Amino acid sequence: MLRLMSRIAEVSEGTAMRLLRLLVRLFGGRGRLQVVRAREEPLVPVSFGWRVEPRVVVLERPALPQAGTLLRGKCWVIDGDTIVIDNVRLRLAGIDAPELDHPWGQRSKWALVKLCKGQTITARIRPELSYDRVVAECFLPDGRDLAAELVSAGLALDWPKFSGGKYQHLEPPDARRRLWRAEARQRGRMPPNSRSMPE
Repeated sequence: MLRLMSRIAEVSEGTAMRLLRLLVRLFGGRGRLQVVRAREEPLVPVSFGWRVEPRVVVLERPALPQAGTLLRGKCWVIDGDTIVIDNVRLRLAGIDAPELDHPWGQRSKWALVKLCKGQTITARIRPELSYDRVVAECFLPDGRDLAAELVSAGLALDWPKFSGGKYQHLEPPDARRRLWRAEARQRGRMPPNSRSMPE
């Protein structure tokens, strides 16, 4: 990394900014892009200093699983309605949990961690996508639906637009008042998260 930073310091300011933006897009973006092929060109000395020769970088998204596919495995919990199985980001179908920086967001995440810890999760992929996530119905080994468990605990809301009201009967009476930001998002009064939308 130190070597890269010293090379960046040697190139012009505009080129350095372009290189920095490229690095942020590659390693810090929500899209999780992967470098498939890159031709490395060395720095070439010129009369006024070092010049970076252009290189070709081809970026592709990883292949997404097809609808109807079953994924099984241990999961990594991202937030109250997102998990990762086999490097595939999955959004729990039909519910809306608060974001981590919203009220009840951390509790929602840790409740999902407690449910999934040490368990093999089965995910049935659905055809729709939600931002950078595949949508799936996820189940514990005993057959319990993760989404239903979170809604019945009052840590997520049914989203009738996507679930058809499947989990509405499980919501505690005060859940919509407690998770008011998720409720506002469902009614279109807030963006999907508190951060800016991806480009």
